Amino acid sequence: MLKSTPGDDELKADLESKVSKCDPSIYWATHDFQPAVMASKATLNSPAPSAPKPVFNFYENYPSGRHLSETVSEFLARLPPYSTQTTDHGPWIYIANPSYRFDPTSEDLRGFKKSATELLENFSNLQANTEASMDEAKSLPRRTLTPLRKQLERDIFNLARQKGITSGKWMLFPPPEDVDRVWKLVAQATADEELGHAAKVATDDGAGNRRARLVCVYNEDYADKGEVKRILQRLDRMGLVRGKEAIGETRGIFYKADAYSWLEINGGNEWGLRPSLYSSKEVLAQGWLAE
Repeated sequence: MLKSTPGDDELKADLESKVSKCDPSIYWATHDFQPAVMASKATLNSPAPSAPKPVFNFYENYPSGRHLSETVSEFLARLPPYSTQTTDHGPWIYIANPSYRFDPTSEDLRGFKKSATELLENFSNLQANTEASMDEAKSLPRRTLTPLRKQLERDIFNLARQKGITSGKWMLFPPPEDVDRVWKLVAQATADEELGHAAKVATDDGAGNRRARLVCVYNEDYADKGEVKRILQRLDRMGLVRGKEAIGETRGIFYKADAYSWLEINGGNEWGLRPSLYSSKEVLAQGWLAE
């Protein structure tokens, strides 16, 4: 058995004296205001670090698409549209908005084209019969076809929605000498999540850079008028719609649904359909969203 020493007795007495004089209420009254405690609480109450924002790139494996491993400047240097040849890289150069997860392969494009072609063929037959009747009667107004054409438009767009063909695009047609500048603006804004889910520009098809190049700025749903207008307004602020030497200064720019592009419904088509769904002039007009 250990025996205590005189020093131990003195230490014990000293500690007991300190304990008897200690007032716990004073400690707890000031506990929460101690610097170490306040720092600890701040750490515990601070929000957990947010998870990294997921990024997506449908064109990651496309040789003619922007890859997430390269900056926009590197992408533009690798594939400048003015000098990039269709024979080497295909007809288009692509860039995706990294915040959008979109997958065109989920669309039933084959089913849409088959059924829509049948609609167009039926209308062509009906149109031919109606026009023959008009020629015989001489008195029937040619606007008789107008309600039939409107119904054809509704049928095509209803079918497009059923098959998932809902995307559309604003179309810019810069001259070849200006295509690199315009594409740089569009590509950077797309990568910065300021436009729609994707954009593309035509390459040099060997025509000697005599024709205007097409730049398409996409959004996911042609019927989403708010998004259609937002993208147009951003293009306008970029100086691509109105203003000195803007692409759409004279005629405006136009929006076309992909459903019509897949069916090759262009200007002067045999069905008398308007190929574009919207124009910049009508969309920027006051009250357009209320229509």
